[in-house]
Amino acid sequence: MVTVLAFDCAGRGCAAAVLAQGRVLARRSEPMERGQAAALVPLIAATLGAAGIGLGEIDLLAVTVGPGAFTGVRIGLAAARGLALASGLPLVGVTSFAAVAEAVPPEHRAGRALAVALDSKRAEIFLQCFTPAGPALAPGALVTLAEADALLPAGPVLVAGDAAERLMPFLSGRGERVAEAALPDPAAIARAALAQWRPGERPAPPRPLYLRAPDTTLPRRSGAGR
Repeated sequence: MVTVLAFDCAGRGCAAAVLAQGRVLARRSEPMERGQAAALVPLIAATLGAAGIGLGEIDLLAVTVGPGAFTGVRIGLAAARGLALASGLPLVGVTSFAAVAEAVPPEHRAGRALAVALDSKRAEIFLQCFTPAGPALAPGALVTLAEADALLPAGPVLVAGDAAERLMPFLSGRGERVAEAALPDPAAIARAALAQWRPGERPAPPRPLYLRAPDTTLPRRSGAGR
């Protein structure tokens, strides 16, 4: 039996779950725009407590690697790497696209591609398309809403993610929005991690998936003109 602790703070909140033999032992989520650094570790502790197990009984750690908010992605990865280092547990990174896709029931996807549209907090969206059977058709990308339709395969498309509502009007009536929770399902993150991992395997440390450059402001030069 593999027991997974999965968590996410790449978006608009923090979420964690413990999954054992495909069964959710505990799940917690808290929406928030900021403050994930202070909230994540207590949320993980509360989730483990609700599951009635300790970190020593976990077999696998999973965390979202983005795309999403830069700060949230970094916080989640730092916490995951710290837990993995302290416990010696293997750690799997799951993209935010894969986490959303995993939460869509297979029967809803039958015969239709799945477009996962995520908010970039800019005019563009993060977009990745998956086949009806599950695998991604192409890497995720940062695209304008006007570009999105041409990047998706022909035919009906399911649309999921927190930017789905923004994308729908640009799909010429061929899209169907998937009803979903406001925050990623951490149990879906755990399932996606299990699909990637093989028992006994030590995956390479997960790397962040940003898909756009960070927002930076160059320092002003003092003594301009000197």
